[in-house]
Amino acid sequence: MWIVNHRKLFYSISGILVIGSIVAMLMYGFNFGIDFKGGAILEVEYTQIIPSLDTVNKALSPLKVDATARQIGESGYLIRMKSLSEPERVQVLQALEISGVAKFEQKRFDSIGAVLGNEAAKKSVTSIVIVILAIVLFIAFAFRHVSEPVSSWKYGMVAVIALIHDVIVPTGIFVILGHFKGFEIDTLFVTALLVILGFSVHDTIVVFDRVRENLKVHKNKPFAHTVGESISQTFTRSINTSLTVVFSLLVLYFFGGEATHNFTLTLLIGIIAGTYSSIFIGSPLLVTIQERQARKNKQK
Repeated sequence: MWIVNHRKLFYSISGILVIGSIVAMLMYGFNFGIDFKGGAILEVEYTQIIPSLDTVNKALSPLKVDATARQIGESGYLIRMKSLSEPERVQVLQALEISGVAKFEQKRFDSIGAVLGNEAAKKSVTSIVIVILAIVLFIAFAFRHVSEPVSSWKYGMVAVIALIHDVIVPTGIFVILGHFKGFEIDTLFVTALLVILGFSVHDTIVVFDRVRENLKVHKNKPFAHTVGESISQTFTRSINTSLTVVFSLLVLYFFGGEATHNFTLTLLIGIIAGTYSSIFIGSPLLVTIQERQARKNKQK
């Protein structure tokens, strides 16, 4: 019940996070990866002599390929460039040998054109919108028999608010990380957002379903009390479920490969935000809507 009673505090915390994320997006913009803006990415691992980051950047600068290098691990480099022709790719590989003294193994090379990148960006936005709409329709259908004191479509509306929160917060954090640490938004990031949406709505529906069941049993109790009781009944389950996922992701983040770091970090941020919104935002919003609705009815 304390969550419902102090819901304005939790609204304020979410409001600060969402507004801060939007401000970061407007200030810094999105640091898109080659999946969306096109370009090439090359990963190499030196076998004996390991040149410094400055040495690698100086070797690539005369080639005019817009290369930016980042060290990964003790002996590897991840290099992002514009789209390369085959002769340019050969020149890059020769330059990375640092006058032939630094031998390396090419771990991967990916190249995507600008047209394909733009198409991927559009499809990513479309997929997120379709998922959110599908979730709204499902919740409205699942709660179609609930009409008092909050109608079924409002459950769907509240779920959308929580889902938008769960998309904006990790996106804002990644925009900040992209500006200061060079993190990029790519298709794996979008995949992580879709996973977060599914996980978050699962938690939200569990609480909503308990509210629905309690409304049948305790018809004469105040709606705020019923919602508070429902949150209390599902609180431990939601936290424990999220913690098992978070612990698994922490292991993957610290012991997994470099390629999955950003994906795992996005999931960590999003699942924490999703669990928070399901418990502290979604269901309390039902109470806020019901109370405003009751005040309007009294004024008529």
